[in-house]
Amino acid sequence: MRSAATLFHLMSAALLVVASPVSAEEFNLSAVTEAWLSGPHGDYQSPSFTHWNTEGKVPEACAACHSETGMLDWLGADGTAPLSVEHPGTINTVIGCASCHVSEATVLDAVPFPSGVTIGGLGSSATCTVCHQGRASTDAVRSATNGTEMDTVNPDLGFINVHYGIAAAVMHGAEARGGFQYPGRNYAGRFSHVPSAGTCVACHDPHTTRVETESCMACHQGTSDIRQIRTRHADFDGDGSTSSGIRSEIQGLHALLGKAIAVYAHEIVGQPIGYSAVSYPYFFNDSDGDGQIAAEEAGFPNRYVTWTPRLLMAAYNYQVVAKDGGAWVHNPGYTIQLLHDSIESLAERADIETGRLKRP
Repeated sequence: MRSAATLFHLMSAALLVVASPVSAEEFNLSAVTEAWLSGPHGDYQSPSFTHWNTEGKVPEACAACHSETGMLDWLGADGTAPLSVEHPGTINTVIGCASCHVSEATVLDAVPFPSGVTIGGLGSSATCTVCHQGRASTDAVRSATNGTEMDTVNPDLGFINVHYGIAAAVMHGAEARGGFQYPGRNYAGRFSHVPSAGTCVACHDPHTTRVETESCMACHQGTSDIRQIRTRHADFDGDGSTSSGIRSEIQGLHALLGKAIAVYAHEIVGQPIGYSAVSYPYFFNDSDGDGQIAAEEAGFPNRYVTWTPRLLMAAYNYQVVAKDGGAWVHNPGYTIQLLHDSIESLAERADIETGRLKRP
């Protein structure tokens, strides 16, 4: 039996169909609804939508992306000012039909990013961009680290988490400044794919969010696995191999950055560090120095607190890449630049080999 909230969204979808010029033959409400329910935006059990249940409301800072009422508030579809949330979101409301299909959403074309930059010309990607841009930027890291010598531990520093599902921030690269961009270095801007793959919904089914790979193979012939696609052929991670896709180069650099972070923390800070992908705030004291964060080490009281600006910058970029599993598609050049520069920065002080790495 469907929940009351689900039935509300089904009714919303039905109303949209009535108001739409699309014929019943062209629009299968049942199929669309089932597709949506099978995707992350319609998952009523997801922590993305249940995290605040015990509190009874979704805080304003989170509501736009974690409740439909919050999204409608942000859009101004509830009669309030657009581009801000004035009221807490309602718990147990997922991102439903109205979130993307009200008139305020369909005409949205420009979205502000955490860096303070507003990017326009987004078209059908605008509503996706609202929630997939992260919550931090170069600017946040720079503001936190200003005034402290690069290799001096500052007890006022804490890990800055970019957040999750940050595809839009990565895709727009230097324009959005979602990663930490080191001073004096040039960074790739928006990744311009072919026109037929230039929007979020051109590559992702808008209801399930699954990637539509058939169109990829039409251009990238000779492979049946999109993970093997590469249009940049340098050996960026210095492992001597260029036979795999660009994804493998990014994975290699990401692993090297993780090792470089550990080396710097041990050699320069004197406090071993480790990373847990599933436990907030992700970086912890590696109490036994084994290079792994066991379950008993991944508790908030054991969070890493001996940050230097240089270490924080690199850790931030490590998390940026970790939290966009599709960075190798969304903006491979920008992603490689962030990883490369982070490793090089740590190598200025710690014993880290960088001679074989390449930067696009």
